[in-house]
Amino acid sequence: MTDTPELHARALARFGEKVEAIRDDQWHAPTPCSEWDVRDLVNHLVSENAWMPPLFEGKTVAEVGSSFDGDLLGEDPKGAWRRSAAAAEAAVRGDGVMERPVHISMGDVPGADYTEQVLADLAIHGWDLARAIGADDTIDPVLLDAVEPFYERVMAMWKLSGAFGGDVDPPEGSDRQTRLLALLGREAWGS
Repeated sequence: MTDTPELHARALARFGEKVEAIRDDQWHAPTPCSEWDVRDLVNHLVSENAWMPPLFEGKTVAEVGSSFDGDLLGEDPKGAWRRSAAAAEAAVRGDGVMERPVHISMGDVPGADYTEQVLADLAIHGWDLARAIGADDTIDPVLLDAVEPFYERVMAMWKLSGAFGGDVDPPEGSDRQTRLLALLGREAWGS
């Protein structure tokens, strides 16, 4: 990845556009993530955003603890998203944070690697959210270029850990987005 903070900001903006498009009657609509409805999915990304500032400040997962468990959306889900996205973007743009180690559950990684993981999650869950609310589900080509190599590197290991379901075979001749989503266990064709 060339400019990780810029790509992260782009992923936040794209996901945020979809959050802003959620109608009041869609918060409990199902998503391609079978365990989550729209509200749960947005809450997951708000939680990821909330973790970024303390982790970039040098805190460990144990020190943060359960601070961001449960419902973080409250009565103003879109406002919760906006506030968390602004805080996450500010944390990612902090001086030297891309080079400093961040203490995540898998061990210490450079800040750029942690940010790459979060922006990859934003891009894919943006597709999930778009599917759930009937919005354009095209993954931004710039983000697709950034996250495709990341997922190709990590998916075999993650699948072995049980973090993802079984393989999904995309139809012959599928485009890059469909192939990537299939790698992640999503059937990105049909309705």
